[in-house]
Amino acid sequence: MEDLLLEFQSKIAGISLNLQRYLVHQIDLSNRLIAVKGARGAGKTTLLLQMAKLHLPLQSTLYVSLDHIYFFDNKLYHLAKQFTQFGGTYLLLDEVHKYPDWSREIKLIYDNFPELNVIFTSSSMLEIYKSESDLSRRAVTYHLKELSFREFITFETRKTVPVYSFLELLEHHNRIATALLDEIKPLPLFEKYLKIGAYPYYRESESLYIQKLQNTINLIIEIDINAVEDLNYDTLVKLKKLLISVASSAPFTPNVTKLSEKVGVSRNMLVQSIKILERAGLVNELYRDTSGIGVLTKPEKLYLKNSNLMYALAKDNTNVGNVRETFFLNQFKGLHEINRSEIADFVIDKTYVFEIGGKNKTKKQITNVENAYVAKDGIEIGFANIIPVWLFGLMY
Repeated sequence: MEDLLLEFQSKIAGISLNLQRYLVHQIDLSNRLIAVKGARGAGKTTLLLQMAKLHLPLQSTLYVSLDHIYFFDNKLYHLAKQFTQFGGTYLLLDEVHKYPDWSREIKLIYDNFPELNVIFTSSSMLEIYKSESDLSRRAVTYHLKELSFREFITFETRKTVPVYSFLELLEHHNRIATALLDEIKPLPLFEKYLKIGAYPYYRESESLYIQKLQNTINLIIEIDINAVEDLNYDTLVKLKKLLISVASSAPFTPNVTKLSEKVGVSRNMLVQSIKILERAGLVNELYRDTSGIGVLTKPEKLYLKNSNLMYALAKDNTNVGNVRETFFLNQFKGLHEINRSEIADFVIDKTYVFEIGGKNKTKKQITNVENAYVAKDGIEIGFANIIPVWLFGLMY
């Protein structure tokens, strides 16, 4: 354990607090068992280390990744027991899905060491409440989304932009945009964000980012998905084919029969595959209404999780309209209920109707529709019910 403590101290010394993810100050550390889920590359490791440096007593905190060679010959439970005996109070466990029987041992740690607080990260694939040892009554779960456009602005300019609620943006978008224009030029930043700004590691090398993102996609499918679903190689190849089909569409409206034939799977397997890809953080499903959605219900539309994935998979075949809609859906997912609108593109919280388009988009489609708005690309400031689409990237 001494080596693990030394490695942790080295990591803490090297972690920067200059650029912090939005969850750093939102997680309630009074809970004894906390799960942070997120797709590969979202920044879960950095989040854990920043939380430790900012909020936890470092002399009684230990961070360890569960793919560490220490666990080749040692059990997690025994580490927790020894750490507690030495006065440990916070155990930070990274990548728990890489450790066999993780849920059973974490349950035992929770039940047997009441003085120990555990924060663990996992692939977004893992459904921790359906694991062998039920953690639903014990763990409080947070989901780490990709970088918002607001966070990307901070990463690029070092300027802190406030978080604005959805209703604030609806009511005061003109004033908010006007104030921000004194600090930043949003349109070139937004164009860059759509292509390379979804994952924090873009800062390591912008020129190699797309290649790294392609590698990330492969790792999610071949390792993260396979670790949870235990699929054969042929099925994994078909998941990649499905992703590429979605990436080059504008946007993708699943025809289950045709797509089943194209990918080479049954209808039921196709719908299950879509849901696997969503849990893995690679696609977003869009339904007309969230009520009555069954396990084998196909979505009305299918989008990639974020626009960066489109550029990585479809390359020059990306559709600009699809890019805008993908961004809009991505920023709302997990924050508000978002569904397909019968009138326009989206409806938020069953109340607010949105049509998404370029700067020449008219209001014709939503004329005389109550609570209807146009989210336009290519404009810095809006007026009345016309709002710049980039503003909706400031909600987290």
